[in-house]
Amino acid sequence: MRPIAPLMVDDHRHCDDLFARAEQAVSAHAWDQASAAYAAFKAAMLHHFSAEEDVLFPAFEAQSGMRNGPTQVMRVEHDQMRGLLAAAQESLNAHDADDYLGNTETLLIMMQQHNMKEEHVLYPMCDDHLQAQSDAVLQRIRQQLEAVDASAP
Repeated sequence: MRPIAPLMVDDHRHCDDLFARAEQAVSAHAWDQASAAYAAFKAAMLHHFSAEEDVLFPAFEAQSGMRNGPTQVMRVEHDQMRGLLAAAQESLNAHDADDYLGNTETLLIMMQQHNMKEEHVLYPMCDDHLQAQSDAVLQRIRQQLEAVDASAP
């Protein structure tokens, strides 16, 4: 029985690091580097969302009986962030640094608020409710997250 929270928090930090690399490249107008860095960031974020939406949230909901609580809020925020990821991609494709940085500033604020809710509320709740099956859930989450590493250039 291992806690789930540390793995998910580490993945938040990994996504944050990739986000910073992309932003630095855009700020330097290094468009090829920015495209590669952004692709890695976007893939990591989407895999993180999938790990939560396909594995963690359903396991938590099944065990806790809470289907319209914190996991529903997180899904709505994931959808909002997907929209910002798409808008940032369009700006990046157009080599529009100002628009990209505007979109990613909004995304960064949303990510920070979202991560705080997950790290301080939802993940501890998941660890409490999923103690008996944490090893199996962790294995499935790792498989989702490792898929991004396999797809990275």
